[in-house]
Amino acid sequence: MLDRRRIAIALLWGAACHAAFALGAGLMVYHLFFGLTQSWGAVPWPWAAGANLLLVLQFPVAHSLLLTGRGRRILAMIGPDERLATTVYALIASLQLAILFAFWTPSGIVLWRAEDALFWVMCAAYAGAWLYLMLAIWQGGPQLQSGMLGWFAMLRGRKPRFLDMPTHGLYRLTRQPIYLGFALTLWTMPVWTPDQLVLALLWTAYCVLAPRLKERRFLKIYGDRFRAYQARVPYWLPLPRKAPDDARTPAE
Repeated sequence: MLDRRRIAIALLWGAACHAAFALGAGLMVYHLFFGLTQSWGAVPWPWAAGANLLLVLQFPVAHSLLLTGRGRRILAMIGPDERLATTVYALIASLQLAILFAFWTPSGIVLWRAEDALFWVMCAAYAGAWLYLMLAIWQGGPQLQSGMLGWFAMLRGRKPRFLDMPTHGLYRLTRQPIYLGFALTLWTMPVWTPDQLVLALLWTAYCVLAPRLKERRFLKIYGDRFRAYQARVPYWLPLPRKAPDDARTPAE
């Protein structure tokens, strides 16, 4: 592939990926804040319930399937260059988020709305959840999470260079800070609706269960090193761990 053509393709895919990332994240931040009361879907009820459920499920199902061996092969075939696989993955995930939050059909039911000082407390909690998620993404490798890894490698004419498994910062407290942060954004908004609760329950379950698949891949890649990391750092919630018996100081 000629250098100019390769560079142009890499930049175009990078621009598309990051534009979709900004769109998907922006729609998620906005519509979650209002408890999915202001989304733009218009499917008539009761059909809207099924349509909304499909919107909820399409993200975790495709997100997980594309990380399997067959899914990664599909990603490598979608773009014009196999180095774009991680960029394609981030692009698809971002479009999935955008579709969900743009086309959700609101129930129109508000279960609870924070008011007065509590409103600002919930706003601070919501902002804090997003800041935590952003920090977790940054410490885990923003190049991979944002899709930059693929298109930037193609731009430079090299293979993607994956970072080592993160064990610093938030990753000293929990092995899955990104999934934890993602779940926190689903429960801290100042408006609670049946819509938001369904989404929060299903996606929180995904955030708890899906990392098991990720950890299987890490065990294959890092072996005993990852087992040692598992032994000292909690899986999800950053709770203190009980020291193993052979690590305790014998009583006098």
